[in-house]
Amino acid sequence: MRITCPICGDRDLREFYYQGAFLARPAEDAAFDAWHDYVHLRDNPAGTTRDLWAHESGCGSWLVVTRDTVSHHIHQVELAREATP
Repeated sequence: MRITCPICGDRDLREFYYQGAFLARPAEDAAFDAWHDYVHLRDNPAGTTRDLWAHESGCGSWLVVTRDTVSHHIHQVELAREATP
């Protein structure tokens, strides 16, 4: 699989580190249940996901990768600082 970094261009998957799902963080004063869900509960979908990746062996940018978990097709790559959950 290849990921196109918005800064470095097309790169091999081995340059990146997978962090997990790109989720909206609850507010600081959110209820316990909201924090419990955010920290501990994850879906395991067969289909499109938005994941957080680090370009570890490249520019060091954090990226949000929208991809299909079945076909491994990458639909979109964007800088995490510009993405909205």
